[in-house]
Amino acid sequence: MAGKIGRAATAAAMAVALGAALSGAAQAKGVDVVERPIAALQADMTAGKTTSADLVKAYLKRIDKMDRRGPTLRSVISVNPDALADAKALDAERAAKGPRGPLHGVPVLLKDNIDTEGKMPTTAGSLALRLNIAGEDAPVAARLRAAGAVILGKTNLSEWANIRSDYSISGWSAVGGQVRNPYVLDRNPCGSSSGSGAATAASFAAASVGTETNGSIVCPSTVAGLVGVKPTVGLVSRRGIIPISVSQDTAGPMTRTVADAAALLTVMAGSDPGDPATKEADARKTDYVKALDPKALAGKRLGVFKGTGGYSPGVDAAFEAAKAALSAAGATIVEIEPIQQREINEAQGLLLRVELKAGLADYLGATAPTVKTRTLEDVIAFNAATPAETALFGQDFFIEADKSPGVDDPKYLEAKAKAKRLAGPEGLDKVLAASKLDAVIGPTGAPAWTTDAVNGDHFLGGFSNLAAVAGYPHVTVPMGQVQGLPVGLSFVGTAWSEAPLLAMAYAYEQRTSHRKPPTYAATIAIAQPAIAEAQAGIDIR
Repeated sequence: MAGKIGRAATAAAMAVALGAALSGAAQAKGVDVVERPIAALQADMTAGKTTSADLVKAYLKRIDKMDRRGPTLRSVISVNPDALADAKALDAERAAKGPRGPLHGVPVLLKDNIDTEGKMPTTAGSLALRLNIAGEDAPVAARLRAAGAVILGKTNLSEWANIRSDYSISGWSAVGGQVRNPYVLDRNPCGSSSGSGAATAASFAAASVGTETNGSIVCPSTVAGLVGVKPTVGLVSRRGIIPISVSQDTAGPMTRTVADAAALLTVMAGSDPGDPATKEADARKTDYVKALDPKALAGKRLGVFKGTGGYSPGVDAAFEAAKAALSAAGATIVEIEPIQQREINEAQGLLLRVELKAGLADYLGATAPTVKTRTLEDVIAFNAATPAETALFGQDFFIEADKSPGVDDPKYLEAKAKAKRLAGPEGLDKVLAASKLDAVIGPTGAPAWTTDAVNGDHFLGGFSNLAAVAGYPHVTVPMGQVQGLPVGLSFVGTAWSEAPLLAMAYAYEQRTSHRKPPTYAATIAIAQPAIAEAQAGIDIR
């Protein structure tokens, strides 16, 4: 009963917030936000063709029409009741002083594991956190607001960022329900930044922010036809973000174009005294938009691991076409030996369990008194007592993590050092240097699988692991479609190489233009002409 009440209250609150935001003012007539890049929206506001308030109303109208009704994507978990007021204030500031920068007045969505000051809770999709109202913005949210962005709302996600169970259903949370893939609705949006991916693909905001521990930005980006950037760990502050792994967690942009991703990352990057990993960020960051170059692939050497591919014939064909396009743009494709990952994965398993237990206790211990779960053990007990939480899958990973040792345990410290060393200096760095490579490339993953509430995810693998464990940057960009389902091309480099990776992704994007808007198809039709004709008594020989 508690779960049903929590979901009903959340839905009611969202409906009230939407109604309040849209009432008292006419809808923004003639404002086209579908597939509109940030630079175009900014140009329209500068020219007086539209306002930030008009954009907010237009996006909220799409959310109201398509997220809870129509295709029912369930990608937005809450809307900011102050979004329209914030937009109007930014419009007044523009008129008085001019824009703060490229994001002034631009509506963006944040994944619902990122703290925001105000009236929206930060839930991680869990009913245990439905009253978790943060007292201040996470630095990444604060930096966006300072740049003039409007925080439009929070996006649904795989509950607890997909770490609760090895048998989870990506895109499902007890608070927000099941996110649907806007390209084919019975297909999965991938996790854990599933709502950020689906919402951005459906033009519910100009852009969104996701988070990744291993694959949770790049996977939902590739299956939603988006550009996703998993930055170097330490380029963007993680403070105020519900944690999994202090070694691997990071926030990053999820957008429809490389230029939009570069614009967001330019604002999001920076040092934060509250996150020691970001000590070098101010010295390392740059204006990533200025780094974009349509000729950036000329003279580049790109490595491809032997045996790369195999997800499906369609993905293999798309990757072959991508390599041809890269070569035509002046890049040299170099085949390289694969990096063995068994030991990396074993070390990562212990690392994630230990860091989840410790990090979650730190975060929950600092939440408002309304949050009664203060440790991982508390969350496990809450889930066990709340049928709505475990109706579809359990919490086996949580239980194993709760048994793990502390962060001063020698086995953990050994595993942490080993995982980082094998994936980074002795892994990616070694192969990049040995073959004089600018990046390693590969298909980001398979096309979206069908969402399965009985058997869980049918994940076929992806390209995220090495960059995630090493803490290195990873950019995915649309590579084409397989039967209407988007697939992406990955660029992975060494630490702090976001600028050249984005430049190469931009050059590929400009040459190929693979991004296509979603179609909201119910399913992929399977033609069966022979059966139909046989049943009709027609000789088909």
